[in-house]
Amino acid sequence: MAKLSMNVTTSFYGNVATDIATARSAGFGGIELQSPKLYRYLDAGFSVHTLPEMLTGLEVTGIGAVLDLERQGTARDDMLREVRRMAEIATVVGAPILQMCTGPVDWNVVKDFKSGKLAASDDRYRGTLGLSEPEAMAIAADNVSAAAGIAAEHGLEIYLEPLAWSNINRCRQALEIIERCGRENVGIALDTWHFWTVGDTLEEVAALPKELIKAAHISDGLDLDRRHEVPAQDVHRNVVIGGGAIPLQQWVDAIKSTGYDGWWVSEMFSDRANEHDFHKVASTMRNLLDIMVS
Repeated sequence: MAKLSMNVTTSFYGNVATDIATARSAGFGGIELQSPKLYRYLDAGFSVHTLPEMLTGLEVTGIGAVLDLERQGTARDDMLREVRRMAEIATVVGAPILQMCTGPVDWNVVKDFKSGKLAASDDRYRGTLGLSEPEAMAIAADNVSAAAGIAAEHGLEIYLEPLAWSNINRCRQALEIIERCGRENVGIALDTWHFWTVGDTLEEVAALPKELIKAAHISDGLDLDRRHEVPAQDVHRNVVIGGGAIPLQQWVDAIKSTGYDGWWVSEMFSDRANEHDFHKVASTMRNLLDIMVS
């Protein structure tokens, strides 16, 4: 039976309680919790120890995301503190893995940088934009290695998600980071939107060692001019899964060809879907995943 998990973007405007209830009622076996909602719940004064009972019947397949993984200086210290906080939450809810994403998470910064409009005085976070690829990769690998050490202390793994608009956005770069880390607890969150959007291929996916694929995020998107456009999540990912330009069945089949037998996760950033009933959306996405991966 397919292992199907709901990323909480599927019920976008929900909270921790409604997301859990939605995933369960829609028939998912797992849920992938995400930090904005999770932190909001905890910051409102609820204890993390209230979550295991709420999660009865569901497996927490992962927790995300530590964003802008290439942070430096005091910001790097903040990033590693967030890794530790997330790891402590994961041990309570039984999640095996933490998600880290390359940055900058704000795609508008990348747009401005590439168009020459990002002034030196602009204090928005820019990650490693402007550095050479070897310099950027060295910073990312060092930070991921440090985060992986913290995760290992808690018996956890890390999965990387290179964001499509980042300067570290390719499958080959994720593999290089993993190799340079030299840690066995680092792998990839294989997101169909990010991979397809940057031009990574089905052949590259099929060649991945299955043990490096820690989750398969099934997400759709709209076509774009890869040579001239910066991918923007609010534009190029703003579509219901199955209604976009990505040949999702081909991507699912390529992932399956590796021997991957882990969790298949619905992830969606659709304004239209977000205005529908949570249960209707989640049930539809769960059934669609089941058909594609069966």
